[in-house]
Amino acid sequence: MAHAYRFGIEEEFFLADARTRGTPRAGLRAFHAAVRARLDHAEREQLQSQVEVASPPSADVAEAREHLAGLRHSLAEIGADRGVLPFAAGTHPTARWRDQRPTDKARYHGIMADLRMLGRRNLVCGLHVHVEVPDPEARIGLINRLLPFLPVLLALSTSSPFWQGQQTGLAGYRMRAYAELPRTGVPELFADAADYARYVDVMTRAGAIADASYLWWHLRASLKYPTLELRVADSCTRLDDALCIASLFRCLVRHVVRDRTCNAGLTAASRGFVMENLWRAERDGIRATLIDEVRAEAVPLVTCVDDVLGLIAEDADALHCAEACGHARTIAAEGTSADRQMAVFAAARRSGATERAALSAVVDHLADETAAGTTPGPGGHPNNVPAA
Repeated sequence: MAHAYRFGIEEEFFLADARTRGTPRAGLRAFHAAVRARLDHAEREQLQSQVEVASPPSADVAEAREHLAGLRHSLAEIGADRGVLPFAAGTHPTARWRDQRPTDKARYHGIMADLRMLGRRNLVCGLHVHVEVPDPEARIGLINRLLPFLPVLLALSTSSPFWQGQQTGLAGYRMRAYAELPRTGVPELFADAADYARYVDVMTRAGAIADASYLWWHLRASLKYPTLELRVADSCTRLDDALCIASLFRCLVRHVVRDRTCNAGLTAASRGFVMENLWRAERDGIRATLIDEVRAEAVPLVTCVDDVLGLIAEDADALHCAEACGHARTIAAEGTSADRQMAVFAAARRSGATERAALSAVVDHLADETAAGTTPGPGGHPNNVPAA
């Protein structure tokens, strides 16, 4: 197993107005111009109130951490000078979809023309992880066998308890909002690479999609790279959490490559269990109990995490990322960004803050935590202005 299983991480961030904590009305053009001039691995997203950064392909977790930490720090600095707060979360606590404007880019114009109102409502941010595989032609079979692990990865990443200024009661509402779009969710159980190729060919010939990059499933074979791309995770507020999710996925990819019996022979019922478990992960985050098809019972997430870590122990050692993977136990014990957001909101309300002010406190918390640990010295952003 000499293959390096290089990986790359894409992080999507929201941009909030430092004064109102809502969608910025000013400063966005200057912010994006400064990002474009200063950062090589950052680009605009579908909506103007978003930005995406990416780490280059690497086989070293420490290298990826250094790169992403530098990008987060730079975004915070650029935002501080322009009244903009960048933050990582699956949904924006205060922003309204009606206030969003699409990015002026040909691809996004095409998507908006196709999706119409749904495109403007796509106010979500995710964590995407690419992992190179030894044989790109085998990726469709690998996708099938990786599906049962998706709910664990989602549960550990949940960071979207608010939507349109409302508490949702869910730890990960992002996937509910994203499900409005076509060609999302759990991919079909394709028989083989030829079956998948036929699907893409017919969809393209029929004009449903321009190419396979318009298939926005939770897990897909990248069109541009020889990678599998994980798309199920919420954007992780803490960089350590993002690196943990990426490392777990990387090790799982290596494991299913070397053990062809792992999750072999999945059926429609198996896919149904994945879909039910994704719902449980969205709703309850680390408090979820997930259905184990072999045990024929629901088990706590902490047990699922232990099972996954035991399964990939050899892979984590081989890829030198056991510590990053082990952070999953800390997340399962202490909570995700969703838990911290709800705690900040509840504390603000108990202190007498209005609901709007409490949501603004959540945005401040998210901006602080997104930038935390990216540079020496005390944390906190310089735009902590009381909300109206």
